[in-house]
Amino acid sequence: MTDVDPSRLASEIGTAAAPLILDVRSRAEYAAGHVPGAVNIPFWALPWRASELNVAPATAIVVYCGHGPRAHMARVVLRRRGFTNVACLAGHMAGWRQAGRPVSR
Repeated sequence: MTDVDPSRLASEIGTAAAPLILDVRSRAEYAAGHVPGAVNIPFWALPWRASELNVAPATAIVVYCGHGPRAHMARVVLRRRGFTNVACLAGHMAGWRQAGRPVSR
């Protein structure tokens, strides 16, 4: 799976086609605003908490952070844990906000 455009993700949220959305920023960053429906597991905790996602290995997962580095590391961790359909949100949270997409708190 390639990076997912914010417009595409926004149109899928709330539908049967929606991927699992994983925010790998800190709890404070997540609380300050996140993509609607996102689950928060900080990237540094993901190796120990990936099982909390509770989804099948082929489930579509879209990972994001503030600007990219943490999400890319998280994607590697998830793939090593057997998840096969992992993508990053293009532009990450900065891109989501820049595109004028809604933010949940």
